[in-house]
Order: sequence, then structure tokens, then C-alpha cells
Amino acid sequence: MSVDPYKKLDIRRTQLFDFHGVSMTHYFTDNWENVQNFQARPDDILIATYPKAGTTWVSYILDLLYFGQTSPERQTSIPIIDRVPFLEKTILPVGSGVDLANNLPTSPRLIKTHLPVQFVPKSFWEQSCRVVYVARNAKDNVVSYFHFDRMTQIQPEPGDWSSYLHRFMEGKMVFGSWYDHVNGWWKKKQTYSKIHYMFFEDMVEDTGREIDKLCCFLGLSPSAEEKKQITGRVQFDNMKKNDMTNQSTNPILDFKISPFMRKGKVGDWKNHFTVAQNEEFDEDYKKKMKDLSLQFRTVI
Repeated sequence: MSVDPYKKLDIRRTQLFDFHGVSMTHYFTDNWENVQNFQARPDDILIATYPKAGTTWVSYILDLLYFGQTSPERQTSIPIIDRVPFLEKTILPVGSGVDLANNLPTSPRLIKTHLPVQFVPKSFWEQSCRVVYVARNAKDNVVSYFHFDRMTQIQPEPGDWSSYLHRFMEGKMVFGSWYDHVNGWWKKKQTYSKIHYMFFEDMVEDTGREIDKLCCFLGLSPSAEEKKQITGRVQFDNMKKNDMTNQSTNPILDFKISPFMRKGKVGDWKNHFTVAQNEEFDEDYKKKMKDLSLQFRTVI
């Protein structure tokens, strides 16, 4: 009988620390040398996001585009977290994202990261890999991150909403400042042509249209029937019910506190921000978001 490695785990909430100017926790820095030395292949596709910006959604879309027809059994037997490894995550003795990525049998390999652009292993750039970056408006992003941190046993204690919001504004979050993250990747896109920069709000507004743009970027041409099928399967309610995509198999998440896939909407921030918090946030946002070419929608 195989022993579940998670049974031996010492899963506990952890503290933030400054790591080369970015707030991190040890779960994402313990294997740093191996992460930095990761050998990308030219056909690898890196899915990059700030946490809670639609990572699982885009991972699932890409997995269906590439493997939905050729190996349908993947969709019902392998959780998305194993099909699309989280490169920098290391939980011992279970293993590391690097090992998972190195052992992927697929081509292309789909790999996800939450790293700010300056931390991405250099082999991804050297091999001219394609990168799909997904950004979500700051207000909905912080709300989603708050609920995620409440249920995730390896994240720092979130505390109350008000103090959490202030920490977000200060960039004292795992993977650092949202502002630095979305801006850093936006800037990289100006000099590195193989980044497809997507917005969560656009995907909610018209999933089919955004899948078309993604296919165009990737050089894929699925049939109209395939595309219709994929668009249906990746609708939020369908993913929420799907045990291979809703993270229900993930032992570090406490579903008694919150579902992993909560609402998937644009504008839920209005149910959390007070008028005063919203005003303070907007004021702060204007100071930090200097690049006017990067625009977000907080309602659609």
C-alpha cells in the first residue's frame, strides 16, 4: 500500500521575509538554486500571474487546447496542479515544482509561476519560450487573495480585512507588490515579443474571444466544435464542480473556510471595500500606477 506523503507533512502557516526586495515565504525560496537553474525547452509555455489572477483558469484552457483531444483521460484522472506544475513551490517531503516540471511527459510542457519578472529563470528567455501572463484588477485581486490566504494552510495568517488591505497596498504579500508585478511584466512585454498579456476582466466578458486571441498567439487552430467545447468546459461553474480543476484534492487547502474557486466575478470588491477604504485605495493606486498604457477595469 502506498503511503500518502502528505500524511508526514508538517504543514504550518509561515512568516513573510524580504527576499531580494520581494516579500516571500520559505515554501517558494527553499529550492531557489534549482529553480534558477531550471532548464527550459524552446516549446515550453510559461503561465505567469500574480496569485489569484486566473492562473488555474488559463492553465486549464491551455491544457485543453493542447491535450484535450489527444489525451482526454488526463482531464479526468490527473489534477491540474500535476498537469501544470507550480515551478517555485517546494513542500518537503512531497516534492518540488522543479521535479514535477522535469518529469512532465507532455510536449509542450505547461508550467506556471507567480514569480515577478526579475526572478524568472533565465533559460526561459534564452530559449525564447512563449509566456502567457494574466493580470487582474487590483481590487478584485486583493479580495480573492484575502479569501485564499484564509483557507491556505501554508500562507501567512491573513488577519482582518482592513489590515490585510493595507498590507496589500504596501506590497507585504507573498510574491510582493501587485503593482510591481503587473508593471514589471507589462514592461518586459515591450522588449520581449513572446509574451501574451491577458486580462481577467476580458476573459470574464468574452471567454471565446480571448481563447481566439490565445490561439492566434500560440499558432493553434482548433475547429469551431473544439473551441465551443473548450469554452464550455472552462466556464467558472463547470470548473468549480470539476474535482480535477477545483483543487479539492489539494491537502493544504481548508475548504471548510472557503472554496478555492469562490466567485470568479468582476466587481466583488464592492462587497468588501468600505467607501473610505475605496477612496484611500484609489488615491494610493494613482501614485503607484504611473504607466498609463496599462489600464484595468474594476467593473465590466
